[in-house]
Amino acid sequence: MKKQQEMTLSVGQTFPLTIKRLGINGEGVGYFKRGVVFVPGALPGEEIVAEATKVHPKYAEAKVKKIRKASQHRVEPQCPVYDQCGGCQVQHLDYAQQLKEKRDIVKQAFERHTKFTIDSLNIKETIGMDNPWNYRNKSQFQVGTKDGNIIAGLYGLNSHNLIDIPNCIVQHPFSNEITVTVKEAMQQLGIPAYDEKKKSGIVRTVIVRTGFETKEVQVVIVTISEKLPKKNQLIQMIMDKHPEVKSIVQNVNNQKTSLIFGDKTMTLAGEPMINETLGELSYELSARTFFQLNPTQTVKLYNEAKKAASLTGKENVVDAYCGVGTIGLWLSNDAKEVRGMDIIPESIEDAKKNAKRHGKMNTKFEVGKAEDVLPRWIAYEGWEPDVIVVDPPRTGCDQQLLRTILNAEPKRIVYVSCNPSTLAKDIQQLSKKYKINYIQPVDMFPHTAHVECISQLILK
Repeated sequence: MKKQQEMTLSVGQTFPLTIKRLGINGEGVGYFKRGVVFVPGALPGEEIVAEATKVHPKYAEAKVKKIRKASQHRVEPQCPVYDQCGGCQVQHLDYAQQLKEKRDIVKQAFERHTKFTIDSLNIKETIGMDNPWNYRNKSQFQVGTKDGNIIAGLYGLNSHNLIDIPNCIVQHPFSNEITVTVKEAMQQLGIPAYDEKKKSGIVRTVIVRTGFETKEVQVVIVTISEKLPKKNQLIQMIMDKHPEVKSIVQNVNNQKTSLIFGDKTMTLAGEPMINETLGELSYELSARTFFQLNPTQTVKLYNEAKKAASLTGKENVVDAYCGVGTIGLWLSNDAKEVRGMDIIPESIEDAKKNAKRHGKMNTKFEVGKAEDVLPRWIAYEGWEPDVIVVDPPRTGCDQQLLRTILNAEPKRIVYVSCNPSTLAKDIQQLSKKYKINYIQPVDMFPHTAHVECISQLILK
């Protein structure tokens, strides 16, 4: 520990650095006199001149001053605002190599957070996309003003500087086109963007969600108040230009918060929701409904979950953190019964509706924490799970839930993870009774450092 703390760098100092690996946020990681240095934009295998930007007791941050030896996998980013936006951390890395590095990020998490012998773990090759562009089904752009013109985009990396993004190449083309239309209409009609500093203006955010299969589109305009001047003209300009828009919704958020949505939502035109299909299942999506952002890879992810569940038609399945029931319904055809739980009442209502609409009579969804609901099912109904599927938030599974699972002793656990670090920590605990059969990384967000995993755990 003492050696780690002896960072001998100072801010502004330049020094040679060899990049050893990619970090969990997509930054290059190297070592200077045994101290860890994180360098955004640098790639494994590169030899660079780095300039220290921040020095902490245990590590330092730096920027690339000069690349002496470039990686053979370095490519020219396709996005013109790539270096300003920060949304795609590794667009400068060849896509095939991105998939390899994401597998390595999973390995690193298990090296850091577990006692497993890494060579003993069956971490499979990352499942990628045939076309890793235009894959996102929802854009969420902040609105602002620059030089008297309405702009929409994302805040720059580590700043509150709004970057105008007229054509985001990871978004569905509809999303880009419609966002531009909204900007132009606001400009023409004189509808002001909200200015946080001045506490003036109206429109905060424009959200466009596109059904990849149905081609239905919803536009959500988030405003500071219910007042939206020239509302009818705005609606007409959107509808005239984009007949694919089936729903225009206004959401009111008057709070000083980083959260996008407020509590009040009003339908301005069309329906309050749009429809989308995944495989044989269809879903109604309202403005605030959570839905996976990459539908192409979601089908692959859920099929991997089905493969890991290895159902024969005789199993009781638990879908913990079930949300609107997407994974549970995906598995229901091959299960005896699927039961899901979630703490959000609206999600459970949607899950029940989705189940009813698809005639999934072997499903049950209940509001509550898995660690409370599951023991009750076991104790009072004698209902014992054979397979438990967990798909927790980035923070991982609740500790009590892990204890509940260990007590219940299902034959298999399918762990769907969006954070390799919490996955590793949780699996370490579950390994008291479970063997890791395999870990399957899936690339849900190309050109970012994000990686999802499906892990199959078998009762020892």
